[in-house]
Amino acid sequence: MKLLEGKVALITGGARGIGKSLALRFAAEGASVAVSDLKYDEQMQQTESEIQAFGVKAKGYASNASSLQDSEKLAEDVINDFGRIDILINNAGITRDNLLMRMTEQDWDLVMAVNLKSVFNLTKAVQRIMIKQRVGSIINMSSVVGVNGNAGQSNYSASKAGMIGFTKSIAQELGSRNIRCNAIAPGFIETEMTHKLPEDVRKQWISEIPLRRSGKPEDVADVAVFLASELSSYVTGQVISVCGGMSM
Repeated sequence: MKLLEGKVALITGGARGIGKSLALRFAAEGASVAVSDLKYDEQMQQTESEIQAFGVKAKGYASNASSLQDSEKLAEDVINDFGRIDILINNAGITRDNLLMRMTEQDWDLVMAVNLKSVFNLTKAVQRIMIKQRVGSIINMSSVVGVNGNAGQSNYSASKAGMIGFTKSIAQELGSRNIRCNAIAPGFIETEMTHKLPEDVRKQWISEIPLRRSGKPEDVADVAVFLASELSSYVTGQVISVCGGMSM
């Protein structure tokens, strides 16, 4: 039997990058997958088709995770289409990097809304469903930067650190209902975002990683499968770094 057979997963920011890798890995383990992103575009359609190729049910949704109204409607739509939600992965996120002296209030507020408020929105919308089911696993995609901080990323670091505090609090609130909440803190993972970095910057980052390599989205997906499955049935309120040793 596959690790996620019969489960339904909702993944925000699931059309591309780490979110897409999570969706495909979950489908390979037998889960039906709902993915959301800001737009239902060609990339979303492609992701939807790739998930369905595993023989599971899949559907993409256009939804603004930073909006509580959108998030509540998304949860309602997924329930109508799939019947239940066993796993929520709060993966939606953006960066607007700059030194604090040059950072605008708009860039601070936008990162907080997309990265942190979205976690409040979706968790609040989905918790009622999971409480009725008396089972659920919530996984919040934080970052090694949320653990260690990083110059030029005070907004991003603060949003990801806030996610960790939120995770630990929700684990305490919902544990008695058999709902677990954990966070993953990826390090330098190969995505479209990291591919845009200058080569010398990439090499410098990799040279400072104890394992001397960047991570792959699949490395994050493997940990997410563990946290979503019964293999981690006694794990909640934890932060697992997937960073090759960047954070110790």
